[in-house]
Amino acid sequence: MYQSNENSGNYQPYRHPDIMLRLYKSLVRPHLEYCTAASSPHYCKDKELIERVQRRFTRMIPDLKDLSYEQRLAKTKLWSLEDRRTRADLIKVYKIIHGLSAVRFSTFFELSHNERTRGHSLKLHKKRVMTDLRQHFFSDRIVNKWNTLSEDIISASSLNNFKGKLQRLHNNGSSTVFF
Repeated sequence: MYQSNENSGNYQPYRHPDIMLRLYKSLVRPHLEYCTAASSPHYCKDKELIERVQRRFTRMIPDLKDLSYEQRLAKTKLWSLEDRRTRADLIKVYKIIHGLSAVRFSTFFELSHNERTRGHSLKLHKKRVMTDLRQHFFSDRIVNKWNTLSEDIISASSLNNFKGKLQRLHNNGSSTVFF
């Protein structure tokens, strides 16, 4: 597939999909995901602008350029950047709830005291917000997504276990958390 044709000058080792993916994951994606818990874009135009970078990158892989964006993501085993922001937020909530973060739980959240609540035992109370700005703040935008997780996922024994369960949930594709 990628044969060395050094005599003709067509040999481009950086065009190999594995190398391109490693370069993207280590050099580009960290810039796109910088500080997502503090400032996640909420306007569609901003989300599309950021997602466009990953769309363009996946088109640069020679074997994938004719596929749809969703097919390219599946082939490269990448998540959409929107899903990665959701994942980062859920991981941050897990860390805060389980005391793995310097941020205190009471700073951002309170547990729901509704006895009729279905689902897991760590449901968060959704506070009422009056401004558009506050609606998209970390502690308000993630509550509904956290509350839709199953008891099995939120009671993970470790952070890596939690991340693995989120990965399986995303790969399954049947959850409303990521879609």
